Amino acid sequence: MAGRRNNGVLAVWAEAQRQEQRREEARWRAQAAEQRRWEREQREAQKAAARTEREAQRSYQQAREAEAARRTAELDGRVEELRGLLAAGLDRPAFRAQSLLAPRPVPPFEPGRLGEPVPMPDQAQYQVPPPDQAQARNPGVRQRYEQYVAQARARFEQDWYAAQAAEAERQRRLGEYHGQYLEWVARFRREDEERAARTEESLRRLRSGEAEAVQEYFSAVLYASAGWPEGFPHRLVAAWEASSRQLVVNWELPGPDVVPATGRVRYVKTDDREAEVARPATERKALYREVLAQSALRVVTELYRADGDGLLASVVLNGFVRGIDPATGREAERFLTTVTVDRAEFAGLTLDRVAAVECFQGLGGVLSARPERLDEVRPDRLPETVGGSVAGQGGEDDPDLFEMDPIEFEELIAELFRLRGFRVMTTARSGDAGVDVVAEDLDPVTGGRIVIQAKRYRSTVSPTAVRDLDSTVRHHGAIKGILVTTAGFGPGSYEYIRNKPLTLVSGPELVELLAEQGLRGRLGERTAGGGANSSGNGNGSGSGTANGNGNGSGPDGAAAGTVGATSTVALSWGSRTAGGDPVELDVSAFVCASGRVLGDEHFVFFNNPQDPDGAVRLHPTRSVPGEPVRRAELTLDTARLAPAVDEVVVAVSTEEEEPPTLPLGYVHGLALTGAFGPDVAGPARWEPGTGGVPESAMVVGSFQRRGGVWQFAPSGTPVPGGLAGLAVRWGVAVE
Repeated sequence: MAGRRNNGVLAVWAEAQRQEQRREEARWRAQAAEQRRWEREQREAQKAAARTEREAQRSYQQAREAEAARRTAELDGRVEELRGLLAAGLDRPAFRAQSLLAPRPVPPFEPGRLGEPVPMPDQAQYQVPPPDQAQARNPGVRQRYEQYVAQARARFEQDWYAAQAAEAERQRRLGEYHGQYLEWVARFRREDEERAARTEESLRRLRSGEAEAVQEYFSAVLYASAGWPEGFPHRLVAAWEASSRQLVVNWELPGPDVVPATGRVRYVKTDDREAEVARPATERKALYREVLAQSALRVVTELYRADGDGLLASVVLNGFVRGIDPATGREAERFLTTVTVDRAEFAGLTLDRVAAVECFQGLGGVLSARPERLDEVRPDRLPETVGGSVAGQGGEDDPDLFEMDPIEFEELIAELFRLRGFRVMTTARSGDAGVDVVAEDLDPVTGGRIVIQAKRYRSTVSPTAVRDLDSTVRHHGAIKGILVTTAGFGPGSYEYIRNKPLTLVSGPELVELLAEQGLRGRLGERTAGGGANSSGNGNGSGSGTANGNGNGSGPDGAAAGTVGATSTVALSWGSRTAGGDPVELDVSAFVCASGRVLGDEHFVFFNNPQDPDGAVRLHPTRSVPGEPVRRAELTLDTARLAPAVDEVVVAVSTEEEEPPTLPLGYVHGLALTGAFGPDVAGPARWEPGTGGVPESAMVVGSFQRRGGVWQFAPSGTPVPGGLAGLAVRWGVAVE
């Protein structure tokens, strides 16, 4: 779908709206995934208990039936959402151009922990109990008492002066931060005034009927349209013919799979399984036709409701999906609906009472006879036949990070860290050598300056660049350095940053981080499967996430080829010891042949979260919502393993940043749950005992190949020496 991409102020506004919608959808998906994980674990726990107790069996079956009913209710809710597509659009307020001129609210000053005064020591806590009357007659007792009082007074004074100094430092930093906030507010208001002026100019051009302004305005209105069901695209191109006052729009529609193929879910007690009952084909076809008709009516409604100045005399709307063209075998736009709607005729409709398909056809619209097969209709008119320019929004793909302007790339990285809660400044125009973005963590205890380098590379970043980053961190007195690239890093780079305040973010990791914040970006051209084809090394390895916690994950960007079913091992443990101290475990894996790793790069841990073949991946450690539990996952794709591999060892170790290391005996609730592919056997859950274990590392199990069959075998064997001891045990070179 060709078209000039809008870059005006309205397009920027529309993109911001879509970014927030994507961020909200991402949050919803994450919550839903967490809820499904919790329910899955609950089912597994109930299933295990049901093997021994009859009452638990009944409870378990009732829970399974309730789960089947819940899934059926979800399907029914999705269908109702699709059937209410037009009604939901009618309930939303009409967009008004003047709303774009409203000043943006200034975010309030939020000092965070800087706004919390340092607590002063309580002198009562330093009081020494006096001796009783009998003891007071003893000169030695009186003398020791006076010594204790003097020592307590000295400790109080020392703590009081330290607290006063900390409070003075806090107030200094707070004043500095507030001054920077006021400067930012001034810039914010100037930029908002400039935006309002540009918007006013765009609206003036709109009211005068300039083609580009009209195209930009209405394409932005549709692209920023909210309240559509999840998964509905927002892609379009538009052209405006001033002589006839006709707007011609191509609007992307969802594919046939938007209608759930499953009608209901029932629980089969005899097999202890959930059976999905297919939705009748005639019902799916009828519902999909209704979705297409309602979508078209809703789009036309939004266009006319947003046209407060009466610019539009008619609208041509062509609805398309992306599908395979049987003539060429290639993916192309397949038009399933087309309609030309006159303003006066449309104004006479009572849309909240119409039957969508009949209304659409009554307006002269043509709807594909077999839309589920992507049978095409001939559009009434296409935007490219109007003449002049064609405006697009939500264009062909996410922006290619390889081709992005260097300053735009740095601004994108800055926005990413800004959304992650850092105060950010770019240095592209100030010429600060060696630093592209400066971020500041405002935590008064652990915070400080972070220097960030952004490199748009297609090949592996050399270790020299990583060493340069280390020098830059020391030169600027920063607490941390982050190197972000569109490519990847080699084992030498990860070895260099060991025990250094440096984090490496590879290209695939960057794309994932952008998506988490509703930002857009891809690496190279899109492939037919929807992925990106990068000319980089594609190893996907990375070190840590952008917040610098050091527990990073490689992306899932698997290369083309045969991919087996993935097995997942999830490890969870109590987040604190019995004494209340925090507990963090490092999960690691060793890809072995005959008891030794194939090579150092086949040692998978937080600084190398993926082996070169992409067979073993370590995912970020996260807290379990609502529970004092930490959780990490490791995935294995046996189809990617080298033929020589006969074992993949999985281990845990306590963090070693500050000696002494924590013995595993202080760790409670260590448990392993497995979700294995069809080619791997293993226990659904296993709890390696840690009670009384003095070592800080343990092998929790291993994937073993015996006679061509893979099986996960639990272990629970302690290993002395922590993570380094584990590495030495399996032949990793440790300096």
